[in-house]
Amino acid sequence: MTRRHRAAVLGSPIAHSLSPALHRAAYAGLGLDGWTYDRFEIDEKALPGFVEGLGPEWAGLSLTMPLKRAVVPLLDAVSETAASVEAVNTVVFTEDGRRVGDNTDVPGMVAALRERGIEKVESAAVLGAGATASSALAALTRICPGGITVYVRSEARAAEMREWGARLEADVRIAAWEDAAEALRAPLVIATTPAGATDALAGAVPERPGALFDVLYEPWPTPLAHRWSAAGGVLLGGLDLLVHQAVLQVEQMTGRVPAPLKAMRDAGERALSAR
Repeated sequence: MTRRHRAAVLGSPIAHSLSPALHRAAYAGLGLDGWTYDRFEIDEKALPGFVEGLGPEWAGLSLTMPLKRAVVPLLDAVSETAASVEAVNTVVFTEDGRRVGDNTDVPGMVAALRERGIEKVESAAVLGAGATASSALAALTRICPGGITVYVRSEARAAEMREWGARLEADVRIAAWEDAAEALRAPLVIATTPAGATDALAGAVPERPGALFDVLYEPWPTPLAHRWSAAGGVLLGGLDLLVHQAVLQVEQMTGRVPAPLKAMRDAGERALSAR
């Protein structure tokens, strides 16, 4: 039987990805000599041909934008978590040749919060309504029994978030982006917006903030994150999410548990500081 020892991250653009640094650090920590992890610039059009051309030495793939939904028709099975958010960020190739898709962003977010002692909150706020917001909602259904307020810029986005809330059986309330400063008073705030979108909110950080999970890792810290930390609030960033979801990917692809979380985080920090 061919030894399975190759993995990679696919997406477009992909040059900025920290995944190679994280996964290679995991292989070193686990003593997996001969394992390789690369990055490939692949768009939706090129994805089917790339996947079909992979040999039996491949163990798995990490997927980033714009491929998390495009890959679904190419798979033999999809996990319940991935199906719930209609997004696959992990593909594992099984011994019998099947392609199985999963989403480690959702449990990765929960694990990152748990690492900081946040296992349950009574309510939460989500800033933004893009692709990451649906994963945030899915994660919050596991730790937040109360209401989740999502702050959006348009009625179209509001409709999407209401639909996701219904699908995930979450108590989702919609609020206008103009009122986003109110979100900062929630026990947990998850910012899923692009760079610069929350900068104007930095001045509205309350005197005693709760927890902020800003999914950006570059640039870091954002003005909001900087002000939040200075005020004594619990702060998580995009690297926390990236590391925890990568831990789950490594464990699925290699079959080795646990993956070396600290070594992977250190590798990510080094890679970011070198930029």
